[in-house]
Amino acid sequence: MTSPTLVVFLGDLGTTPIETIVATARRAAALDSIEDALASGAFERAILATDQACDQDLPPGLELDLDDGPFHFGARLSDLIRRHALDAVVYLGGGSVPLFRADDFRELAGSLTRDIALTNNSFSSDLAAFPVSEGVLDAIAPLERDNALARALEENAGLAVGELSRTIETQMDIDSPSDLAVLALTGEGGPRLRECLRSVQSDANPTAQALSLPAYQRVLPLFTNREAQIIVAGRVGSHSWRYLERETACRVRLFAEERGLESDGRALTGTPRSLLGFFIEAAGVDGFFEVLPKLGDGAFIDTRVLLAHFGIAATREDRFLSDLGHWSQISDPFLRDFTRAAVEARIPVLLGGHSLMSGGLMALNEFAWRQHEAQHVNPPAASSS
Repeated sequence: MTSPTLVVFLGDLGTTPIETIVATARRAAALDSIEDALASGAFERAILATDQACDQDLPPGLELDLDDGPFHFGARLSDLIRRHALDAVVYLGGGSVPLFRADDFRELAGSLTRDIALTNNSFSSDLAAFPVSEGVLDAIAPLERDNALARALEENAGLAVGELSRTIETQMDIDSPSDLAVLALTGEGGPRLRECLRSVQSDANPTAQALSLPAYQRVLPLFTNREAQIIVAGRVGSHSWRYLERETACRVRLFAEERGLESDGRALTGTPRSLLGFFIEAAGVDGFFEVLPKLGDGAFIDTRVLLAHFGIAATREDRFLSDLGHWSQISDPFLRDFTRAAVEARIPVLLGGHSLMSGGLMALNEFAWRQHEAQHVNPPAASSS
């Protein structure tokens, strides 16, 4: 089997200021990933599929595949594979696995066989490595989004699908500003991404307050405190539960709801249901946040599940503004009210999407322990009177 080709999809993410911040970070992370993959020596080539010409700061050897639309994921990927006569593919969505480095890519490429596809998440894949065997292109072509790629390869192309170990490296993703806040706080990522986040946070940047970190900083000590309890509500897999039970000192109150929301297409059917959503229906938003501190000392809430429960098709800008806590700028009444109450809550409440519930939680916990251990090794000096 020949060495695989790295195929990275990087599309437009909108034009509003907050959408542009996320899009710029995803581009930086994607180029870091491509550079590391090529440096690993395990790939035959790397192709960036994009709808915009970008010829600055590109890693040497990267090939651009331009198509300005209209975009359809499955049609675009299957056509690219066919045109370039690819034998084996490692697919990445732009901004996926931003903590993967050369050794990770080398191990992934070396694990690929003619019978097995590998993914970071069978329920919602944004990384998938697979051979281009019989039936693969037909399985890919109908897909609207990459979330269902791994399942389509298993169910419609006859490939066995193996999941990579659930680590920070395989689970961290850049889907929203909350993911950028986690990366900015922990200092993780490749050189382009770190420079991008420094620029966003620069005092000279008019959007410097976009990634407000106080709530994230307030939640850190909870992970290392045996007397504390955190609330985690949303698309939380068993791997996250096991990780939290094993790696945190605090207690965890978990509400796991609607896994596969996007990959199954349920978000568009009006069928998703949330226990938190029913509580909000009964008690109201303010009533919900009045009770929340009685359940824990900090909370992580997947707002996409709540929006699906209430049948709200919030714009991407509104979702991003909610993640940042910028409630006054949100146009949707429910999301604006919910975000306001979260910001004003007596406990730190972090809002986001699937990545916050997985890689984000893991990254924050490990950063919290690094801080905790550093403080115990080098305790702050007592102030003189």
